[in-house]
Amino acid sequence: MNETIGMFFIIVGLAFDFFGCLGLIRLPDVYNRLQASTKCVTLGTCSILLGLFLFKGFTAAGIKAVLCIIFILLTAPVSAHALARGAHKSGVKLWDKSVCDKYAEDEK
Repeated sequence: MNETIGMFFIIVGLAFDFFGCLGLIRLPDVYNRLQASTKCVTLGTCSILLGLFLFKGFTAAGIKAVLCIIFILLTAPVSAHALARGAHKSGVKLWDKSVCDKYAEDEK
């Protein structure tokens, strides 16, 4: 049963990673691409690691997978925010059809 659930999580994670890679190619600006890559890492990679944990159980590999999940969940959103803020401060323009710019609103 754990193997079936683990395989399900691995397949879902691969799908998220695939669509995140498509987002890196297809989306128009740095900020949209950064959002796609962050979702790809947090949902896709963490799902693959959860599937690995369900396969391996409480072995050394399983515990390392859980520790990697915790590390990714703590660092990926923070690093994406830092990259987006740095890009905005350095003058990288938003896509022409972007609706709002919260960083510019905060500066006012």
